[in-house]
Formats: sequence, structure tokens, C-alpha cells
Amino acid sequence: MPSAAVPGQSPGHPAPAQVSSPGGALVSWVGAHGGAGTSTLAEVVGGSDLGRHWPDPSQGDPGRVLLVARTHATGLRAASRALEALHTGAHPEGVELLAVVLVADAPGRLPLHLLQRVRVLRSVAEVRRVPWVPAWRGEKRTGALPKGVRSLAALAESPINRPGRHEGKR
Repeated sequence: MPSAAVPGQSPGHPAPAQVSSPGGALVSWVGAHGGAGTSTLAEVVGGSDLGRHWPDPSQGDPGRVLLVARTHATGLRAASRALEALHTGAHPEGVELLAVVLVADAPGRLPLHLLQRVRVLRSVAEVRRVPWVPAWRGEKRTGALPKGVRSLAALAESPINRPGRHEGKR
């Protein structure tokens, strides 16, 4: 069975980038929409950046999925649509959702109407939040990792073995 796309994906999407995970454990990072942050999270935590494609474990893709979306209204709607696709079985056999990962789209707190959407997502799936990381706007991925990212590494069973990358509080 070919890999099913996340709802709303445009045809001709480039092939997913495979990034090996530190420590060998693999997860698939799947974006609910373009620009969700899958590439950055795969680089920092490890795993396979599948863009907006569901993994196909029969083809060797890691079946354990971290579904990624931004915390703006469009991103939260896209996460809801992707969860609906999982619920209705519109994905390859062997896909297991570990969590929905919501990446902050701006610094600061979410407005109430967006926070309410996050609560709805939490009612149907585990939700992990990644705060705004100003350094990630550029090309450098240095400095202490936020607690939310370190907890994703634990969830993905992917130890972050980069000295100096996980010390400190955030």
C-alpha cells in the first residue's frame, strides 16, 4: 500500500528526508501542515522527517509517529484533520501515534480561543508542547534544549547524546 498523505497535502511533495536518530531508536515526524517543524525536531531529537506523509512500516518507515503542528489556528485545524484521518484508518497499517507535538508559532502565551482548541486536541490524543525557541529561527541549533524537547526525546526513546545540548533550564 503506498504511503497515504496527511489530508490537504499537495501532490508532488518531495520525498521525505531520513534522519537517523541518536541512539538508533526511530520515530517518524509527520507534519500536519507545511512548516510545522518536522525537520528541526528530527534534527534535534532524531528520527525520520517524513514531511506530510504517513509512514509505511511495511516499507521500512518507523511506525511510531509524532504528529507536528504549529499553534496558530491553521496549524491546530490541520492537526485535527490529521487526527481524524488516523481515527478513520486513512493511514498505512502499523502506524502508532505517540503524541501530537504543538510547536509555538510565536513567543508568549496562546490566546484563549487557541488554547481551547489545544484542549480539544488533548481530549483525543496526548499533546506535547514545544515553546518558542528564538535560536531556531536561524540555522544554529545550539544552546540548552527546552524541557518540552527533552521530554520528546524520552518519548521517542531517543537519547540526545550531544554534549552541552541538554543542560540548563528553560
